[in-house]
Amino acid sequence: MSFAKEELLAVAIARLIGDARHVAVGAASPIPAMAVFLLRERNNGIPRVSLLQKRSGNPFTEGSRELFDLAGQGRIDAFFLGGAQIDGEANINLVEAEGKRFPGSFGSAFMYFAAKKTILFREEHSPRVLVKKVDFVSAPGWSPPEVRRRGGPAALLTGKALFAWQKEKRRFRLESVHPGSSAAEVRANTGFEYDAPATAPQTATPAPEELALIRGPVARVIKENYPGFAQRVWAT
Repeated sequence: MSFAKEELLAVAIARLIGDARHVAVGAASPIPAMAVFLLRERNNGIPRVSLLQKRSGNPFTEGSRELFDLAGQGRIDAFFLGGAQIDGEANINLVEAEGKRFPGSFGSAFMYFAAKKTILFREEHSPRVLVKKVDFVSAPGWSPPEVRRRGGPAALLTGKALFAWQKEKRRFRLESVHPGSSAAEVRANTGFEYDAPATAPQTATPAPEELALIRGPVARVIKENYPGFAQRVWAT
Protein backbone atom coordinates (compact mmCIF):
# COMPACT_ATOMS: atom_id res chain seq x y z
CA MET A 1 0.00 0.00 0.00
CA SER A 2 1.51 3.32 -1.03
CA PHE A 3 1.91 6.17 1.44
CA ALA A 4 3.12 9.74 1.53
CA LYS A 5 6.38 10.66 3.22
CA GLU A 6 4.42 12.79 5.69
CA GLU A 7 2.36 9.76 6.68
CA LEU A 8 5.50 7.69 7.27
CA LEU A 9 6.96 10.44 9.47
CA ALA A 10 3.74 10.82 11.45
CA VAL A 11 3.64 7.10 12.22
CA ALA A 12 7.31 7.20 13.28
CA ILE A 13 6.57 10.10 15.62
CA ALA A 14 3.55 8.30 17.08
CA ARG A 15 5.82 5.42 18.05
CA LEU A 16 8.26 7.84 19.68
CA ILE A 17 5.48 9.53 21.68
CA GLY A 18 4.56 6.18 23.19
CA ASP A 19 2.32 6.33 26.25
CA ALA A 20 2.47 10.10 26.84
CA ARG A 21 -0.66 11.52 28.47
CA HIS A 22 -0.35 15.17 27.41
CA VAL A 23 1.42 16.34 24.27
CA ALA A 24 1.84 19.94 23.14
CA VAL A 25 2.21 20.72 19.44
CA GLY A 26 3.58 23.99 18.08
CA ALA A 27 2.14 26.32 15.48
CA ALA A 28 4.06 24.99 12.49
CA SER A 29 3.97 21.28 13.29
CA PRO A 30 1.33 19.51 11.18
CA ILE A 31 3.23 16.22 11.01
CA PRO A 32 3.62 15.92 14.81
CA ALA A 33 -0.06 16.87 15.06
CA MET A 34 -0.92 13.99 12.71
CA ALA A 35 1.01 11.65 15.00
CA VAL A 36 -0.77 12.79 18.15
CA PHE A 37 -4.23 12.57 16.61
CA LEU A 38 -3.39 9.11 15.27
CA LEU A 39 -2.62 8.02 18.83
CA ARG A 40 -5.85 9.57 20.06
CA GLU A 41 -7.85 7.60 17.51
CA ARG A 42 -6.13 4.37 18.51
CA ASN A 43 -6.18 4.98 22.27
CA ASN A 44 -9.71 6.28 22.98
CA GLY A 45 -8.81 9.95 23.21
CA ILE A 46 -5.37 9.60 24.83
CA PRO A 47 -3.10 11.55 24.83
CA ARG A 48 -4.53 14.96 25.52
CA VAL A 49 -3.26 17.36 22.85
CA SER A 50 -2.73 21.11 23.00
CA LEU A 51 -2.47 22.80 19.60
CA LEU A 52 -0.74 26.06 20.34
CA GLN A 53 -1.60 27.96 17.17
CA LYS A 54 -5.37 28.05 17.75
CA ARG A 55 -7.42 29.14 20.75
CA SER A 56 -9.92 26.39 19.98
CA GLY A 57 -7.16 23.80 19.89
CA ASN A 58 -6.02 24.21 23.48
CA PRO A 59 -7.52 24.83 26.92
CA PHE A 60 -5.46 27.93 27.65
CA THR A 61 -6.85 31.41 28.14
CA GLU A 62 -3.51 33.17 28.54
CA GLY A 63 -1.56 31.51 25.74
CA SER A 64 1.89 30.06 26.16
CA ARG A 65 2.31 31.26 29.73
CA GLU A 66 -0.06 28.53 30.87
CA LEU A 67 1.76 25.98 28.74
CA PHE A 68 5.00 26.91 30.47
CA ASP A 69 3.31 26.59 33.86
CA LEU A 70 2.14 23.08 32.99
CA ALA A 71 5.58 22.11 31.72
CA GLY A 72 7.21 23.50 34.85
CA GLN A 73 4.91 21.30 36.93
CA GLY A 74 5.96 18.25 34.92
CA ARG A 75 2.58 17.91 33.20
CA ILE A 76 3.74 18.05 29.56
CA ASP A 77 4.95 14.60 28.60
CA ALA A 78 6.15 15.26 25.05
CA PHE A 79 7.04 18.29 22.98
CA PHE A 80 8.65 18.89 19.58
CA LEU A 81 11.51 21.17 18.61
CA GLY A 82 13.25 21.87 15.33
CA GLY A 83 15.75 24.47 14.28
CA ALA A 84 17.58 26.20 11.50
CA GLN A 85 20.51 24.12 12.72
CA ILE A 86 20.75 20.99 14.89
CA ASP A 87 24.15 19.64 15.88
CA GLY A 88 25.55 16.33 17.09
CA GLU A 89 25.12 17.27 20.75
CA ALA A 90 21.40 17.93 20.18
CA ASN A 91 21.81 21.71 20.48
CA ILE A 92 19.37 23.69 18.35
CA ASN A 93 19.66 27.11 16.73
CA LEU A 94 16.53 29.16 16.13
CA VAL A 95 18.17 32.58 16.00
CA GLU A 96 20.62 33.04 13.13
CA ALA A 97 22.41 30.92 10.53
CA GLU A 98 24.16 31.67 7.24
CA GLY A 99 23.64 35.38 7.87
CA LYS A 100 19.87 35.02 8.11
CA ARG A 101 17.82 35.97 11.15
CA PHE A 102 14.91 33.84 12.33
CA PRO A 103 11.96 34.60 14.64
CA GLY A 104 13.94 33.53 17.71
CA SER A 105 13.99 30.85 20.37
CA PHE A 106 10.86 32.00 22.27
CA GLY A 107 10.33 29.36 25.00
CA SER A 108 12.31 26.55 23.37
CA ALA A 109 15.07 26.47 26.00
CA PHE A 110 12.55 26.28 28.85
CA MET A 111 10.47 23.56 27.16
CA TYR A 112 13.62 21.58 26.33
CA PHE A 113 14.36 21.45 30.06
CA ALA A 114 10.83 21.12 31.42
CA ALA A 115 8.92 18.77 29.08
CA LYS A 116 9.54 15.17 30.01
CA LYS A 117 10.49 14.19 26.45
CA THR A 118 11.49 16.29 23.47
CA ILE A 119 11.47 14.89 19.95
CA LEU A 120 13.67 16.86 17.57
CA PHE A 121 12.09 17.01 14.13
CA ARG A 122 13.21 18.55 10.86
CA GLU A 123 12.18 17.28 7.44
CA GLU A 124 15.21 18.69 5.66
CA HIS A 125 18.19 16.38 6.08
CA SER A 126 21.28 18.19 4.82
CA PRO A 127 24.69 19.37 6.07
CA ARG A 128 23.20 22.87 6.11
CA VAL A 129 20.75 21.86 8.85
CA LEU A 130 22.53 18.98 10.59
CA VAL A 131 25.78 20.69 11.47
CA LYS A 132 28.87 19.82 13.49
CA LYS A 133 28.26 22.78 15.80
CA VAL A 134 25.38 25.25 15.77
CA ASP A 135 26.24 28.91 15.19
CA PHE A 136 24.11 29.90 18.16
CA VAL A 137 22.74 27.74 20.97
CA SER A 138 19.05 28.60 21.36
CA ALA A 139 18.46 25.53 23.50
CA PRO A 140 21.15 23.11 24.72
CA GLY A 141 20.83 19.39 24.12
CA TRP A 142 22.56 18.43 27.36
CA SER A 143 23.43 19.92 30.72
CA PRO A 144 26.15 19.22 33.32
CA PRO A 145 25.16 16.99 36.26
CA GLU A 146 24.72 19.90 38.68
CA VAL A 147 22.03 21.46 36.47
CA ARG A 148 18.51 20.25 37.26
CA ARG A 149 16.81 19.17 34.08
CA ARG A 150 13.64 17.12 33.89
CA GLY A 151 13.63 16.57 30.16
CA GLY A 152 15.85 16.55 27.13
CA PRO A 153 16.12 15.02 23.69
CA ALA A 154 14.78 11.54 23.07
CA ALA A 155 15.28 11.27 19.32
CA LEU A 156 15.91 13.16 16.10
CA LEU A 157 13.64 12.43 13.15
CA THR A 158 14.37 13.80 9.68
CA GLY A 159 13.08 13.20 6.18
CA LYS A 160 15.71 10.50 5.69
CA ALA A 161 16.32 8.79 9.02
CA LEU A 162 15.61 8.29 12.70
CA PHE A 163 18.32 8.83 15.32
CA ALA A 164 18.13 7.93 19.01
CA TRP A 165 19.79 10.18 21.59
CA GLN A 166 22.41 8.58 23.83
CA LYS A 167 22.38 10.67 26.99
CA GLU A 168 25.50 9.18 28.55
CA LYS A 169 27.57 9.57 25.38
CA ARG A 170 25.98 12.90 24.35
CA ARG A 171 25.79 11.55 20.84
CA PHE A 172 23.17 10.33 18.36
CA ARG A 173 22.85 6.75 17.14
CA LEU A 174 21.28 5.91 13.78
CA GLU A 175 18.21 3.78 14.44
CA SER A 176 16.70 3.38 10.98
CA VAL A 177 16.73 4.73 7.44
CA HIS A 178 13.51 5.65 5.68
CA PRO A 179 12.42 3.87 2.48
CA GLY A 180 14.02 5.51 -0.53
CA SER A 181 17.15 6.54 1.39
CA SER A 182 20.31 4.64 2.28
CA ALA A 183 22.75 4.63 5.18
CA ALA A 184 25.43 6.02 2.86
CA GLU A 185 23.14 8.86 1.78
CA VAL A 186 22.33 9.67 5.40
CA ARG A 187 26.04 9.75 6.29
CA ALA A 188 26.88 11.98 3.33
CA ASN A 189 24.16 14.47 4.23
CA THR A 190 24.82 14.69 7.96
CA GLY A 191 27.32 17.28 9.17
CA PHE A 192 27.92 15.71 12.58
CA GLU A 193 29.35 12.35 13.60
CA TYR A 194 27.07 9.67 15.02
CA ASP A 195 27.06 5.99 15.93
CA ALA A 196 25.49 3.46 13.60
CA PRO A 197 24.99 -0.31 13.39
CA ALA A 198 26.80 -2.32 10.75
CA THR A 199 23.52 -2.54 8.85
CA ALA A 200 20.88 0.08 9.52
CA PRO A 201 17.31 -1.26 9.46
CA GLN A 202 14.60 0.37 7.40
CA THR A 203 12.07 2.56 9.21
CA ALA A 204 8.85 0.61 9.66
CA THR A 205 6.23 1.66 7.14
CA PRO A 206 2.64 2.55 8.09
CA ALA A 207 0.28 -0.38 8.55
CA PRO A 208 -2.99 -0.37 6.54
CA GLU A 209 -5.03 0.31 9.67
CA GLU A 210 -2.80 3.29 10.52
CA LEU A 211 -3.23 4.73 7.03
CA ALA A 212 -6.99 4.25 7.28
CA LEU A 213 -7.09 6.31 10.46
CA ILE A 214 -4.72 8.96 9.09
CA ARG A 215 -6.74 9.42 5.89
CA GLY A 216 -10.04 9.34 7.73
CA PRO A 217 -10.62 10.98 11.14
CA VAL A 218 -7.06 12.29 11.49
CA ALA A 219 -7.13 14.00 8.10
CA ARG A 220 -10.39 15.75 9.01
CA VAL A 221 -8.79 17.32 12.07
CA ILE A 222 -5.62 18.25 10.18
CA LYS A 223 -7.63 19.88 7.37
CA GLU A 224 -9.35 22.08 9.93
CA ASN A 225 -6.13 23.18 11.63
CA TYR A 226 -3.55 23.02 8.81
CA PRO A 227 -5.56 23.42 5.57
CA GLY A 228 -2.61 24.20 3.28
CA PHE A 229 -0.66 21.19 4.50
CA ALA A 230 -3.70 18.91 4.12
CA GLN A 231 -4.28 20.09 0.58
CA ARG A 232 -0.69 19.31 -0.34
CA VAL A 233 -0.63 15.83 1.21
CA TRP A 234 -4.13 14.60 0.38
CA ALA A 235 -4.96 16.60 -2.74
CA THR A 236 -5.86 13.45 -4.64
